[in-house]
Amino acid sequence: MMQLHIENETSPLKAVILGTAESCGPVPKPEEAYDPKSLEHILAGTYPTEADMVKEMDAFAQVFQKHGVTVYRPDVLIDCNQIFSRDIAFVIEDKLFHSNILPDREREFEAIHGVLEKIDPNKIIRPPQEVHIEGGDVMPWNDYILVGTYTGTDYPDFITARTNKEAVEFLKAQFPHKKVKPFELRKSNTNAKENALHLDCCFQPVGKDKAILHKNGFLVEEEYHWLVDYFGKENIFEITKEEMYQMYSNVFSISPEVVVSEQNFTRLNNWLRKQGFTVEEIPYAEIAKQEGLLRCSTMPLIRD
Repeated sequence: MMQLHIENETSPLKAVILGTAESCGPVPKPEEAYDPKSLEHILAGTYPTEADMVKEMDAFAQVFQKHGVTVYRPDVLIDCNQIFSRDIAFVIEDKLFHSNILPDREREFEAIHGVLEKIDPNKIIRPPQEVHIEGGDVMPWNDYILVGTYTGTDYPDFITARTNKEAVEFLKAQFPHKKVKPFELRKSNTNAKENALHLDCCFQPVGKDKAILHKNGFLVEEEYHWLVDYFGKENIFEITKEEMYQMYSNVFSISPEVVVSEQNFTRLNNWLRKQGFTVEEIPYAEIAKQEGLLRCSTMPLIRD
């Protein structure tokens, strides 16, 4: 049996599910887009090709291999976008949560049965139907679980609002010994530069005490300031609206010392190196066109 173990975002990674871009299907029609950035590229004729995305994911897989991480891939479903494995499930401590996501993505969860069969079924939890939650909004950080949410009464109008207030209450009930801290995120169905699809689109911890942060992603200024105070101004890399749009905060930590980043993120990668990180740069700009990047494509199972 596999012993799941995730306490935070950066401890040394032992096992991970990496999505797949194989057979990801034809270019979606505009009305099928789940987010404003994909829509933009569909309309512009610049939507990424399967061959380019497969290449990018292979580069990611090679970095994991180099660092001795066990990588699981989902079964390939024909004509199904399975790149973003973070959406379908997430692990906190020794439990795997089956996200309640957009209903037509249920097949994606079934495609990781190879991993699910290795886990004690009592440790696989399906939240009740009214709990909407996706892994991109959930960040275990030691004593805390940081959660991106949207609680406006217009929640149902936003296809970009993925985690609701019921999800926050659900996590509090599951982990009474942890502090569950929600953050209201800015949502837009039409403007990708004004939309924080998930918490990891405007914030992510790196190392032991640093963070990447975008102020405008947060609807409530006090919640943004809470993060600034928690990590300390001198430990924060503040990204611009354009950098948020390029997904700068969606890098991925293999350990407290090693961060996988996109090769074009020059300003961020220089800062990370100045802070003493090893930066593994890979091409991921095509996948970024779907409003997801490195953290979105991974679902960590075990960290030391």
